[in-house]
Amino acid sequence: MIKISDKSLTIGELVQVARNYVQVELDDVVIDKIKASRASVEQMLEGGRIVYGITTGFGSLANKAIDAADVQELQKNLIVSHATGVGAPFSEDVVRAMLLLRAKSLSQGYSGVRLELIQALIDMLNKKVTPIVPEKGSLGSSGDLCPLSHMVLPLLGEGEAIFQGVRMSGADAMEKAGIKQIVLEAKEGLALNNGTQCMTAVGALAVYDAWELFITAEKVASMSLEALNGRTDAFDPRIHQVRGQVGQRSVSAKILEHTKGSTFINNSVPCRDGGFRVQDAYALRCIPQVLGASLDALNYVSDIIENEMNAVTDNPLIFGDDAISGGNFHGQPVALAMDFLGIAMAEVASISERRTERMVNPDLSNGLPAYLVAQDSKKGLHSGFMIVQYAAAALVSENKILAHPASVDSIPSSNNQEDHVSMGTIAARKAAEIIENALQVVAMEALTAAQAIDLRLIKPDWSENQDKWFGEKPSALGAATRPLYEQIRAKVPAMMKDRVIAPDIAAVADLIRQEKL
Repeated sequence: MIKISDKSLTIGELVQVARNYVQVELDDVVIDKIKASRASVEQMLEGGRIVYGITTGFGSLANKAIDAADVQELQKNLIVSHATGVGAPFSEDVVRAMLLLRAKSLSQGYSGVRLELIQALIDMLNKKVTPIVPEKGSLGSSGDLCPLSHMVLPLLGEGEAIFQGVRMSGADAMEKAGIKQIVLEAKEGLALNNGTQCMTAVGALAVYDAWELFITAEKVASMSLEALNGRTDAFDPRIHQVRGQVGQRSVSAKILEHTKGSTFINNSVPCRDGGFRVQDAYALRCIPQVLGASLDALNYVSDIIENEMNAVTDNPLIFGDDAISGGNFHGQPVALAMDFLGIAMAEVASISERRTERMVNPDLSNGLPAYLVAQDSKKGLHSGFMIVQYAAAALVSENKILAHPASVDSIPSSNNQEDHVSMGTIAARKAAEIIENALQVVAMEALTAAQAIDLRLIKPDWSENQDKWFGEKPSALGAATRPLYEQIRAKVPAMMKDRVIAPDIAAVADLIRQEKL
């Protein structure tokens, strides 16, 4: 059970609710705050005060006073008129995260909604009623008006939802789940769809996935270092200490930790043209500098997202007897963070693909056969891992396009009342797509590194000159790379001759998603 209380909600807790269906309940500590905030709104109504969104229209219609008798219609109209989304629906975990974050924001006692409304959102989570929310249509200010309106529709007996795996009308889903529909009162429609909970839901799940991918990418990079008989002197802590970058120091230490005990690492490797290789290419030598920068970005973005998860972002906000209209719904903090996350994870994929290229290229692989073909490569019958690198390169190129920042764009709306918008939801969606592409690229690198290591271990006919270049056959992988290699090989056998590789890539990608690596 995860409680919505006066304590901060974490990304890990959000994932538990969104993906693992952990139950949610309101802590007693917030119930009094909710009731007090609602009482303030009702006093404003009774006093006949003119308050934006409570007794007025919305956006550029804020100068239109609304009669008390029309308040319920006003609030419902706000939701149904703003449900204009298009495109494929968000995944179930995103919508569940939206419901949780909306309940968290409203529970803090600054939104003026009734307790039963927040409880209805929680009931939808606990009984697994998932509204259908199209993924396109949000400008990211005034918050996620469009997707949040779609999220609310089933509460009103409108829209569609998934219940027990079946897509049906929102009214049917609520009835089958035993959740009463809600008639919105003053302030409640505006409180429900003004905010950043869609972009933050997408962003929080993306951050979680980015962390899991990053941890795996460090290990995979370590295994590629071994597969290429790389040098470890570039990871000497003295180098990274004098630069002072926190992420860089962390990554360099991790690479040494992961490869500890490995006999594949060689700091005095002979070169084909005589002499010794005194340094590796940047894709190996600069792993700490590149991944370290992405690690620093991940830490920054995590802080921004967890702040936003626990923020109050609707408008106006209720502070005792005051209803203050501001702009907390503006998604710029999330937009910038999500663009940064996308760029950071695109670079994780970019340097990963370069290591894959080195392993399949006989001019760069320090003795491996072309395209890691285990059979006699001189006959040219097998393509081996040639197109694995192609596919990785395609995804990296796609990420370059997706990494163009959304947050630098804006377009005026609502008769120029809303004249600067964040595009935060677009930024979050792009970041999530980049992370998925990066995951596939890292899976390809992992599969390629495992194949390269197999070829060094089995020492087949192609390696007739291997002793000349590398001396004794290496026999031991590192402390972390050995179990990584074994987990891959438990799912995917070595490729001794050409076969369909797509299922192999998918299997390793699933291991990453399931946090097995």
